[in-house]
Amino acid sequence: MLALTQYRARAGTVTVGRAHVENVVIDGGAHPVKLGVLSNSKSRRDKLTAERLAALASLGLDWVA
Repeated sequence: MLALTQYRARAGTVTVGRAHVENVVIDGGAHPVKLGVLSNSKSRRDKLTAERLAALASLGLDWVA
């Protein structure tokens, strides 16, 4: 969620390319996060927890609703 939040703040959208990798800093170390996996989440949304769906919806992903 941190990577998507960071991407949205920078890009102004949550539309992410399948190959996009967002680097996030956690405890002083950079960690690459593949955001293209969101398309996998979309196709498997029925298996996501209610908390995960709510978090994705709060970021503006329209397919969550």
